[in-house]
This record gives sequence, C-alpha cells and structure tokens, in this order.
Amino acid sequence: MAEPQLRADARRNRDRILAAARDAFAGSGFGVPLDEIAARAGVGPGTVYRHFPTKESLFQAVVTARVTDLVAEAHRRAEDDDPGGAFFGFLAHLGAEAAAKRDTSDAITVPGPLRQAMHDAIDTLLTRAQAAGAVTPGVTAADLVVLLKSLLAAVHDDPDPGRAERLLTVLTAGLRP
Repeated sequence: MAEPQLRADARRNRDRILAAARDAFAGSGFGVPLDEIAARAGVGPGTVYRHFPTKESLFQAVVTARVTDLVAEAHRRAEDDDPGGAFFGFLAHLGAEAAAKRDTSDAITVPGPLRQAMHDAIDTLLTRAQAAGAVTPGVTAADLVVLLKSLLAAVHDDPDPGRAERLLTVLTAGLRP
C-alpha cells in the first residue's frame, strides 16, 4: 500500500523526525525516549505520534534503510571470487557499522521480513565461505547471528573504542578452521 501524500510542512516534519531518530537511535539504541527524538527534531511529541504511532514503528522506519543497505552489501560481497574474504570482509563491515551506530544490534534482529533477508544474506556468505574451506563447518547462520548480536551488545556496554575490533578478532579467529 502506498504511503499517503503529505502536505509539504508535514513531509518536512516527518523527514526531520526520521533524521533525528536516526541520530538518536545510532547514539543511544532503542532505549532513547520519544520525547528526546521530538526535541531533536524541533517538533512536539504529538507530531511524532501523528507520523509514527509507536516507538517501534519509528524504529522500524529508521532501521529499514540501514538493514536494507547491509543486505545489499552482503549480496554484493557474495559475488566476490574469494568467499572467505567476502565473508570476513562483511563481518568487519558489520563491526564497523556497529561501532559507529549503537542500534545496529537491535536492527539486525528486528522481527519481520528484513530480519529474514539479513539472515539469508549472512547464510549465503557463510555457506560459500564454508564450501571454500575458509570457515569451520557446522556453524549456522543462526549461530552467527546470536554471536554477532552478543558481540554488538558488548561493544556498547564498554566505552573502550578498541573493544569492537578485539571482539571481532576473537570471533573471526574462532570461525576459521
């Protein structure tokens, strides 16, 4: 179903809300209050609720673009002639994304078709890397998503800027045969 046509001022408000929400979720994760997002956007809470009736709907709108980009990146890498390099390169890309955006761990596990697309894209990279002998057999995409979610959450529990790289190094070492 197509999105209803908005007046120019309503469209501007919606765009400001989305921009503020992207920044707020990236900096604080899903826990950021909607009132803070409204203040960052320069609108009242009622304006936020008119466009996004729930915090979940606003978060879904924000992460849709991010997860879509990650899925496209995984598909692009799946065409690479080096399946191991493609797989580990994607993990590094995801780690960098998570280090910069606190909501990445929530974004990759949001229920719905995007989560399935993300899991399928990871599975494609993982399966190719395993077939090439670059990744330990027996690890599943579901296993990897659990590990990634835990790693990404741990990165945000500690202000140490080197933690993401260290944890990703441990994860990738454990995935190699």
